[in-house]
Amino acid sequence: MSESCYREYRKIDPSQGSVLADGSPNNDNRIEIGPTQLAFKEWQAAGLQLPDLPSMREHRWRRLTQHIVDRDYGGLLLFDPLNIRYATDSTNMQLWNTHNPFRAVLVCADGYMVIWDYKNSPFLSTFNPLVKEQRSGADLFYFDRGDRVDVAADTFANEVRVLVAEHGGNNKRLAVDKIMLHGLRALEAQQFEVIPGEELTEKCRSVKGPDELLAMRCAVHACETAVGLMEDFAREHVPAGNVSEDDIWAVLHAENIRRGGEWIETRLLTSGPRTNPWFQECGQRICQNNEIISFDTDLVGTYGICCDMSRSWWIGDELPPAEMVSAMQHAHEHIMTNMSLLEPGMNIEALVRQCHELKPEYQQLKYGCFMHGVGLCDEWPLMAYPDQMVPGAYDYELEPGMVLCVEALVSPEGGDFSIKLEDQVLVTDDGFENLSRYPFDERLMGKR
Repeated sequence: MSESCYREYRKIDPSQGSVLADGSPNNDNRIEIGPTQLAFKEWQAAGLQLPDLPSMREHRWRRLTQHIVDRDYGGLLLFDPLNIRYATDSTNMQLWNTHNPFRAVLVCADGYMVIWDYKNSPFLSTFNPLVKEQRSGADLFYFDRGDRVDVAADTFANEVRVLVAEHGGNNKRLAVDKIMLHGLRALEAQQFEVIPGEELTEKCRSVKGPDELLAMRCAVHACETAVGLMEDFAREHVPAGNVSEDDIWAVLHAENIRRGGEWIETRLLTSGPRTNPWFQECGQRICQNNEIISFDTDLVGTYGICCDMSRSWWIGDELPPAEMVSAMQHAHEHIMTNMSLLEPGMNIEALVRQCHELKPEYQQLKYGCFMHGVGLCDEWPLMAYPDQMVPGAYDYELEPGMVLCVEALVSPEGGDFSIKLEDQVLVTDDGFENLSRYPFDERLMGKR
């Protein structure tokens, strides 16, 4: 095969040049993960504008650096895989990394960024020029280091000290998001004042830049397409009584991956009486005709963006019970009323006090919050119901660029069903925009 022919063969989209519309390399063999050809085609058909990924990465890096400077920190040390994704846009065995923390990123006050990665995979972040160095040695967990984890921690902490001295003005105020105990002690032995870093990362991530919002619109479209295919599968096969909750849930996983999505954080799809109480996990139960299915996607999709939507479906040839329709209408009223309160400058505690009140029969089993932030995952802030609000915990104002999931769990105590609804909503300069487009079940809404 000639080199010119091979150049076309290895492209993700041979109709484009060396760079795709999102600014990533048009190279099928690239290291950088991203959307598939299927996702690109669907987005083009939907008329969606793609993000510029280099610009998105620079926006995040500048925002992190500014937050560090504003707090007078010498640097920010990250272990949380999603904070690392935010800082570098690189991934490496994300779920394994959540319980075996082997990656770390240091962002210094001057913006100098270093990643410690798995020793055999330093190349995974080299596509991003904002990452200035790739190292290894941040794996400070017992399985990997045994009885000498303290030695590894001391070595790692000394590297951090040298970097902060050079790129953080030797400012020993160091923010850290999550760290193993030996690592904390080693940093303190280097005379660092270790400050909880989650406040910084959560506030930083809470306001999305223009390209992040474009990425989210694409991710939501891909998620809702996958949900639609899951609904088609359920409506076709459930009446025959031969598919399980797991069979239905597997469709969402597969269609997410087919579009370049990444994982699903929970297993929240249940059917019939297993929907109440909520939080039972998707299982082996065979779904029956003329029953409800409720789910919460909790899906980390394309570009690593979380798409957190919930729906309830009635599947069968009969009409749903009247009490179920009433609950569905109440849940819909709940999220739409609460959504209408959103505007920039709204104090979160004031928002909580004004939120729509669920009927008494739904109070006991109501959800833990009626809104929460969303970005790379569920994020700050969280709006608890008035009877669960802790004064002073969220005394902040909403800002344009925040994205919030507005949700409702309407679940009668002692009942045999739960309605779960959730939309993803952007706070704009003059109000809000609902990014979710997926329809609500018409029969549960009492429309037919």
